[in-house]
Amino acid sequence: MVTVGLTFISALVGWSATAALTAYAQRRPGVAMIAWSIAALGITVGLSAAVIGVMFDFGGATFRLLHVGISLIGPVYLAWGAFEYAVRAPNARFTSRLFLSVFTIVPLVVLAVDRVSERFGDSFPPLEHYDLIPRALVNGAQVFVVVLLVTALVAIVRRGLGGRGKVDLTVVLLLLVAALLSIVVGRAGLGAMGPVLMLGSLAALWGAGAMAAKPRRDPYDEVEDDYYDDEYDDVDDELDDPQEEPVRRKRRHAENHEEDLYGGAPSAPPSKVRGVITIYTLAEGEGEGFDRLAAAVVAQVSAHEPDTLLFAAHTVPSAPLQRIVYAIYRDELAQEEHERQPHILEFGRLLSGHVVATNVIELSLADAAANDGLAAMLMPR
Repeated sequence: MVTVGLTFISALVGWSATAALTAYAQRRPGVAMIAWSIAALGITVGLSAAVIGVMFDFGGATFRLLHVGISLIGPVYLAWGAFEYAVRAPNARFTSRLFLSVFTIVPLVVLAVDRVSERFGDSFPPLEHYDLIPRALVNGAQVFVVVLLVTALVAIVRRGLGGRGKVDLTVVLLLLVAALLSIVVGRAGLGAMGPVLMLGSLAALWGAGAMAAKPRRDPYDEVEDDYYDDEYDDVDDELDDPQEEPVRRKRRHAENHEEDLYGGAPSAPPSKVRGVITIYTLAEGEGEGFDRLAAAVVAQVSAHEPDTLLFAAHTVPSAPLQRIVYAIYRDELAQEEHERQPHILEFGRLLSGHVVATNVIELSLADAAANDGLAAMLMPR
């Protein structure tokens, strides 16, 4: 009965974690949060099947559901979410998605239909009840999990642990713990310890999602900037004192802090202007569709992003299947704010039907000369 109670509690926590991660994904949409929601759902469905198994002995169906959840879907999708969260290179993300489809579809089909040993008890059965081929496929998927998590850790460490880096590192380490616990339970079963370790796995996954969902903080902010808590603001206060845009508020606090440090107006600092050049290679016949999307997003940027100094899309006469988009931001905060805008997220989502390859070049301004009317001509506000 102890195992039954622990398994029931772990399944209940799993459903709560799935609901919480789904809510985070709605508040702050992103591939990583969606992947973690899928991982939590997979683990939870497996644990729900395990509740029936520990009460009435495991059978073929409950065994399959358990291992599809804790040995395959859970570890693979939480690791892929960690990779999407930590790695920014579009080519690397595209490659990971190709491997994700391979390590999801093929093992899922085999685990669902392959023969299993029917000698089960009422404790968590290990993966060895499968034949050689299903075990080999799960082993391959779990190697993929390790590669994704190690790559995510390396990417974060290489970027440095200043600012948001420590939070990102903690998120990926929690996901590493969640994946390892789930894999260990799937391989060894561990009797009554199985549901206990799965509780730890779900707690780590839930904690990682909660940390990743928190809005970025700036050292000069006294309170968090969170777009998604606006519904709790007092309506009268909003009418009397409109909320200052987050990027501008952060910049103002930074300037005030610098004045306090130096006892007056600060000397002109080095330029913090940031730039990004993105080169898209289009699929055959997708030029018009891409150009319509680009025109729409340029209009949105021009209307709603005063700290994006320049955002332009170009065709390439000598290469009809290439498009170049370049952007110039006032500073890093403006770039981060731009990347979180709903129209930019939607633009990225819709591009998958038009683009076959993407190259991104990030720039920091060293020196420049431009006519005063250039930005006004290209981006009339």
